Amino acid sequence: METASSPNFSFHHDNNTQLLLLQEHQHQPIESSSPLQKPVKKSFVKSLMDSKLSSFAPTTPTHSSFREDTYLVSNLKSSELKALNELKQKLSASANTYDHSLSMWGVHLLSSNDERADVILLKFLRARDYRVMDSLTMLEKCLVWRKEFSADTVVDESLGFKELEGLVAYMHGYDKQGHPVCYNAYGVFKDKEMYERIFGDEEKLQKFLRWRVQVLERGIKLLHFKPGGINSIIQVTDLKDMPKRELRVASKHILSLFQDNYPEMVALKVFINVPWYFSMMYSVFSPFLTQRTKSKFVIAREGNVAETLYKYIKPENIPIQYGGLSRPGDFQNGSPVPATEFTVKGGEKVNLEIEGIEGGATITWDIVVGGWDLDYSVEFIPLAQGSYTVAVQKVKRMNESDQEPIHNSYTAKEAGKMVLSVDNTGSRKKKVAAYRYFVRKPMF
Repeated sequence: METASSPNFSFHHDNNTQLLLLQEHQHQPIESSSPLQKPVKKSFVKSLMDSKLSSFAPTTPTHSSFREDTYLVSNLKSSELKALNELKQKLSASANTYDHSLSMWGVHLLSSNDERADVILLKFLRARDYRVMDSLTMLEKCLVWRKEFSADTVVDESLGFKELEGLVAYMHGYDKQGHPVCYNAYGVFKDKEMYERIFGDEEKLQKFLRWRVQVLERGIKLLHFKPGGINSIIQVTDLKDMPKRELRVASKHILSLFQDNYPEMVALKVFINVPWYFSMMYSVFSPFLTQRTKSKFVIAREGNVAETLYKYIKPENIPIQYGGLSRPGDFQNGSPVPATEFTVKGGEKVNLEIEGIEGGATITWDIVVGGWDLDYSVEFIPLAQGSYTVAVQKVKRMNESDQEPIHNSYTAKEAGKMVLSVDNTGSRKKKVAAYRYFVRKPMF
């Protein structure tokens, strides 16, 4: 099966190859009414959010072409190369005084023939703006912490947080460039009983921090640690329903621990479902962040989650609760089936036509629209004159609360085409969307 890379296609089922082939056209396969022209008035809350968020104005990339540092030694400035060599010399000179291993993530830091060592050392140098002594101090403290924390073996421990797995912090898929993605969502802790069970005392807090490190270490195992490779992860943090006061202590611990011991491990940090009071929370943990860290922040207000994530992550890799097509357990069966992204502008209706369907064939499709809040319908139109159009799905209003993507199938009794309609004519707001499908030929 092949899928399209943009909505500018009509779709045909090739009888010879039994594959879905694409034929590009110069026009959009969209039937649209005139966009609504009335100006949109900002609500009081939205205006307040705009003013609050602009007060700290994090750097927000406008597209997905951000680039991770390559860690190629040949690309270093002369001053940076000098700092790298000096750090190696100082680390080597002090090696005999350490009572801990000089290895991290299976890489010996003084190895002369392992380029992965340079990648890790450069992470510490960049975290301290190539100040050698500051970088060395940070590195030494991290080595001590990893030994005391038993960080190298934490991934294999059973910490008893089954109820939080896949919910609070979890690795899930990759971004468009191949970075592993870690999702964080703390809204479940608005439940007082849950909060007390996890953070009720210092011992519980430390156990949670150990579990949170375990999640990160599992993500780091997916990195290359090679020049030009994938050497950092993407973090998506969902602030919806997050209890700001109760989690203040835990947030400080997590941020401090990660920044001190995992330098340059995050290529991009995307905050989604950002509430209007985020600036107040930001003022609390901002002092714990370096300017380099803050420059990697992307902010997505409530209602813009899917639109933001689609810039960086393909929809088949995005969890369904964030406007994607990925359900829990999908990755256990290998790589997900690619999806086609498309946009539904305000005031438009998009008709996605899948042509060349044989009689007796079964077509299965998934479709999702970020935020929904529009009408959806499906028709099967036979090729034979005099045959009746079949309403596979009558017009249905899809509300914002409908987080699940649609998954459906239809077996055609005769040859024809399928038309998936997404009607946004009653809205001024642009929607991002995605779909995929495959056709199973009839069995004779």
